[in-house]
Amino acid sequence: MEKYAVSADGQKIYYKESGSGKTSVIFIHGWLGNAQWWESQQEYFKDQYHIVQLDLAGHGKSDASRQDWTSQQYTNDIKAVADEIHSSDIILVGHSMSGAYVLEAALKIPQVKALVLIDTLKNLDESFTEEQAEQFLFTHYRHDFKNAVENILPQYFFTEKTPASVKERLSYEFLQNEPEGAINLLNPLYKTDFKIIAEQIQVPVVAINSDASPTHPENNRKYLKDYDYVTITEVGHYPMLEKPDEFNTILDKVLKKLI
Repeated sequence: MEKYAVSADGQKIYYKESGSGKTSVIFIHGWLGNAQWWESQQEYFKDQYHIVQLDLAGHGKSDASRQDWTSQQYTNDIKAVADEIHSSDIILVGHSMSGAYVLEAALKIPQVKALVLIDTLKNLDESFTEEQAEQFLFTHYRHDFKNAVENILPQYFFTEKTPASVKERLSYEFLQNEPEGAINLLNPLYKTDFKIIAEQIQVPVVAINSDASPTHPENNRKYLKDYDYVTITEVGHYPMLEKPDEFNTILDKVLKKLI
């Protein structure tokens, strides 16, 4: 069922519910993504859990007229949906940039029992400043967004094994955005010290990470009290799209362990 929640600043946040179960699993996409990125997971888990897929503000079917793009506002988007579903047991699944936002959301949503991070926050000691983001990312987006999407980002997001269909889909979806809008949606990630937030997390955190870049558990455990990770091999930054069957099997085990 498709619905809308209202975030703290009045933005309408699209979400859809399916399945049933005591535990609600809320899936949150990464930058320039949408709820449809989790269709394979919805189909696989709908008989075990209450599944919620949402579009953050500025993405998919949610409002995009926000003036103040901050991590707190993204967190409010997640909280608005969590409040609407009236669940006493919630697991947040955050991909890419949303890994940071589910950490923050866990501090605002008492019903959150665990977090699952998808190919994100692999090393909390490794930070990217606003200045670095401007120099290495945003300059390219402003100069030639199409070239950045088609030729620069694939070097970091994909591997040789990433299916062509996934590359084509993401390229098409990314290019539906204007450069400055895309920058506004990503910029909040570089304005917050998520190490401080991580130190406050009291629930278990498990990551499912690609082997395309290393995970540093020893660094993450400096901040997260209960952190573990699983590696999925021969995928890029989008394991749920690149190898959905294997990803679902891994996520199934992770969720059962957390519950």
